[in-house]
Amino acid sequence: MTYRVVAWSTGNVGRHALAGIDARPDLELVGVWVSNPDKAGRDAGDLAGLGRQLGVLATSDVDEILALQPDCVVNTAMADHRIFEALADIEKILRAGINVVASGPVFLQFPSGPAVGMAEGVRQAALDGGVSLFVNGIDPGWANDLMPLALTGISERIDEVRCLEVLNYNTYDQGMILFDVMGFGRELDDIPMLLQPGVLTMAWGSVVHQIAAGLGVELDEVVEWYERELAASDFEVDSGSIKQGTVGALHFELRGMRGGRAVIVLEHVTRLHDDLGATWPQPAGHGCYRVVVSGEPNYTLDLQLLGSDGDHNTAGLKATAMRLVNAVPAVVEAPAGLVTALDLPLITGRGLVT
Repeated sequence: MTYRVVAWSTGNVGRHALAGIDARPDLELVGVWVSNPDKAGRDAGDLAGLGRQLGVLATSDVDEILALQPDCVVNTAMADHRIFEALADIEKILRAGINVVASGPVFLQFPSGPAVGMAEGVRQAALDGGVSLFVNGIDPGWANDLMPLALTGISERIDEVRCLEVLNYNTYDQGMILFDVMGFGRELDDIPMLLQPGVLTMAWGSVVHQIAAGLGVELDEVVEWYERELAASDFEVDSGSIKQGTVGALHFELRGMRGGRAVIVLEHVTRLHDDLGATWPQPAGHGCYRVVVSGEPNYTLDLQLLGSDGDHNTAGLKATAMRLVNAVPAVVEAPAGLVTALDLPLITGRGLVT
């Protein structure tokens, strides 16, 4: 069966989603939506950097996209700074009877706490439209839902499950995220949006609660913790400049607590220079996602990332895109509503072997 698909946004993740849709023999690209009017009218192959035409022109007209009545929209639009607008976009697509796989808002991966109420609109829209919504990626997503839960399947006893992202973001060209959201390049007393109380939990609490649900664990609370390190000298990254004495590395944890101890932990180590955070966890290879299951026995599983261009950040963007693209058939066939990794069958790279 062939599924008719629209790509929604062609930014850092979206251009890889376009290439991924083109790579799957069971997906047909029928439309491309872009927020930038300068991209309207351009061919999808051009926007994806494929070096060839795909015969599908981008549009900024939402009604034109909805009129195509595709089986699924692959929505990779940036949502971190426009959560309510992103929710409204998704809700409109769902109410039109179109399935959606999306990279955000990330709390929709497995809504919990206050996010349950925020998710109600899209959940109801999916039910009303008779379609499904799946929000995922690499993190939050595959690296901290499917990967850790699969690893626990060979445990005898579990004391703690810890999921880590250990990456240098120096080639991640998204200044708004690095400087405005994460607070890199700022003074230490300037607390960015990400580190305001409750924001880490809003962004990654879904991860902790989904692992808990997968393991049948009831948590008492989720605790936020972070530390930062200042740059010892000036240096450049793809998104801009980091000055000496401003934040150059960030280390945070979300700790799912039960009985006074952490049993499920989401940990991020984000550097903009390899020399920073010397005592913090170090990556395997150029960068990695890591799962540590402490118990009987003890397991450590490292997923090393490296794109064919030699950049680990390219691999991370592609992983997010392909988690969504490869999920399209399963999501289209899923029951109506908001679905999670716990609801879907194993998603593989079926049809991608060359």
